[in-house]
Amino acid sequence: MLLGRRRRDELTPGRYLLMTSMVMLAIITLGFVVSMVLVTRLDEDVAQARAFSHFRGQLAAGVAPTGQVDSKGRLLAPGAPVARIQIPALGLSAVVLEGTSSSVLAGGPGHQRSTVLPGQAGTSVIFGRAAAYGGPFGNLHHLRAGDTIHTTTGIGTSTFKVIDVRRAGDPVPPVLKPGSARLILVTATGAPFLPSGVLRVDADIQGSAEPDSSMVLTSVGKSELPLGTDTSQLWGLAFVLEALLVVSIAAAWLWRTWGRVPTWIVLAPLVALLLWTLQGQVTRLLPNLT
Repeated sequence: MLLGRRRRDELTPGRYLLMTSMVMLAIITLGFVVSMVLVTRLDEDVAQARAFSHFRGQLAAGVAPTGQVDSKGRLLAPGAPVARIQIPALGLSAVVLEGTSSSVLAGGPGHQRSTVLPGQAGTSVIFGRAAAYGGPFGNLHHLRAGDTIHTTTGIGTSTFKVIDVRRAGDPVPPVLKPGSARLILVTATGAPFLPSGVLRVDADIQGSAEPDSSMVLTSVGKSELPLGTDTSQLWGLAFVLEALLVVSIAAAWLWRTWGRVPTWIVLAPLVALLLWTLQGQVTRLLPNLT
């Protein structure tokens, strides 16, 4: 015991801070990997359960969205549930949210706001992550021509048939016939969490399309385009990093004063909270299809 105390006394405050910072960095790295693989999946599950309950209630009450705006003429809020998508070949059933920013896609597939809803005349585009937050679109590359996709919106249900799966450089599908409807599913290609390109699945409606609603929004920002990133919350990331620096300094001082075990007993809950917050801030900076 005295030997351990003597060794701590021999370390300078600078070495304590360096040691603590290295331990903190290792914990942050490990925590981030675990969060991306496991915790984000739980986050997406919770968000999907909440969205499904809300959207089911809207459908039952006949007030589910039928276009870009709500009953008062206001643009739908990002993250609002607008559709349900089912792909039997992949065993996928998910609620589609409004918007395609990185933050929205943390809760499930997202509808590109500048396109019509699935089933309406025109082209509807839905983004989905390939790996993070459960990777709902991670298996899109397994789809084949002829596979079916079912959607449900405030205007009714529609069935689409896959016509192709394409990557950059592949031939584009035929021009959509007037009055018909097409659904395009978009996700990332490449290794998990390291996107190298974009994969698209084109599917045409079976039967007739519903009339399209009036389009108020005809374009979206870069953060909502394929592989877009959201930098609007950089201030939040800076705040969390500053808090971690303060905790590292406090840990170095407490380690020297109290020892290792009491220090981590006191600081572990705070470190866990900061790591949880850091994970959320960092994932917003990752490409939205990751």
